Amino acid sequence: MNHTNFTSEASMAVKSKTVTENMLITLTLSIITTLTTLLNSSVISAICTTKKLHQPANYLICSLAVTDLLVAVLVMPLSITYIVMERWTLGYFLCEIWLSIDMTCCTCSILHLCVIALDRYWAITDAIEYAQKRTAKRAGLMIGTVWTISTFISMPPLFWRHHRSSSNSTECQIQHTHVIYTIYSTFGAFYIPLTLILIVYYRIYHAAKHLYQKRGSSRHLSSRSNDSQNSFASCKLTQTFCVSDFSTSDPTTEFDRINSVRSPTFDHDLDLVGDRQQISSIRERKAARILGLILGAFILSWLPFFIKEVIVGIGLSTVSSEVAHFLTWLGYVNSLINPLLYTSFNEDFKLAFKKLIKCWEHS
Repeated sequence: MNHTNFTSEASMAVKSKTVTENMLITLTLSIITTLTTLLNSSVISAICTTKKLHQPANYLICSLAVTDLLVAVLVMPLSITYIVMERWTLGYFLCEIWLSIDMTCCTCSILHLCVIALDRYWAITDAIEYAQKRTAKRAGLMIGTVWTISTFISMPPLFWRHHRSSSNSTECQIQHTHVIYTIYSTFGAFYIPLTLILIVYYRIYHAAKHLYQKRGSSRHLSSRSNDSQNSFASCKLTQTFCVSDFSTSDPTTEFDRINSVRSPTFDHDLDLVGDRQQISSIRERKAARILGLILGAFILSWLPFFIKEVIVGIGLSTVSSEVAHFLTWLGYVNSLINPLLYTSFNEDFKLAFKKLIKCWEHS
């Protein structure tokens, strides 16, 4: 999201980069671009070719991957060219298209994280009822809403960007001379989604913690079979961080299966309670760790950029082109991290990726 706003004087005062520096920058950014393209393409291919992954929750992840792929293919390469050449040489029209795509896709990627969090929250807190509502049509509606909001956030500058003077034709950045738009765009694209994501994942964690504690409680031993089956069904429906890793190798799933087919002695019941509570504690820590990774990656990637946007947009300070480009690419890196975080903890995705790798090896 190239919301760069720095003075022409400051940019002209910066020394030109050496050939070695340009080569290192090009190599580093090209690696990021290539990895982002490959990883998001792999997620899209895995979902499209694996029937088991054809679920509404995964349609949201697929749409996120498509958005991040657009960032990698349409935004990153031109940004590399602009950074290395230190001037825009592709003309006014292409500059306008690039800026619009940049803003729309980056905003859309952030908002996708928001709807994925909401989908997971509804699934884990109201599993049975939401299972009926969680359809492909609903997922499509959520995706359409995200793209619509992203377009409305990125569109306003189109109405005043054409007033740029021809002397700035070698620059391609959005000049934030409209303070109201700066506040509108930064809050709509980041600060409001960030607040919502933090609240939702906080509630998801506590809902998951309650579920794990319930499964490990001795008070439910008398209805062990029903509780186990209902808990597993509830978890399986969510396809969230805390349950997407359920598989035949999952110890808690296997534990419930064993309990549903036999009635152990009372002494053995106590042993099972202890084991279940220990497993519950382990899974709580795992859920907290995964949530920490998701939130940490998102905040570290985009928060510095949007803090800079507010500071520069309201005229408190200016930044050099190097700082502006660095913070912009720090945000782009989130498109590289997303496919890793939203699929790595799911056994179905892992199996799908293994199949894809085998297909590529034999092709």
